[in-house]
Amino acid sequence: MRLSLHTDYALRVLMYLATTDELASVDRIADAFGISRNHLMKVARNLADCGYIEAKRGRGGGLALAMPKNEISVGQVVRSMESLSGFVECFTPETNSCPIAGACGLQGALSLAVGDFLKRLDGYSLQDLVPDRNRFEARLRGMSSQGSEP
Repeated sequence: MRLSLHTDYALRVLMYLATTDELASVDRIADAFGISRNHLMKVARNLADCGYIEAKRGRGGGLALAMPKNEISVGQVVRSMESLSGFVECFTPETNSCPIAGACGLQGALSLAVGDFLKRLDGYSLQDLVPDRNRFEARLRGMSSQGSEP
């Protein structure tokens, strides 16, 4: 299973915000991770729409967590960002054209596997993803100044 870049970036944004007590701009986060500002804007908008972050506009604006980091479930974030209903074609009845759908055990096996994956992620909060704030910040500073991981 592979998460989309959108979900990867969403988790990175949340981890970044979990390590700062001030508002953070999209530009600052994009620079810290060396990723596209335009793509990050879409991610931030989606996170705000889902209620994970607050976006304050204007001078002195920026992004902040909308709830405590220990209340943000990693599994729920992944569910919010990913379209898991289309994991394989037979998961989406409206577009399924597989001739063996319903006659094989693949759909059931994959449904259980995806469910187990998400259940495991439900056991982690955003707080768990950044257990050492100082190490996380130092690693980001190293990336920003060197352009790659130290």
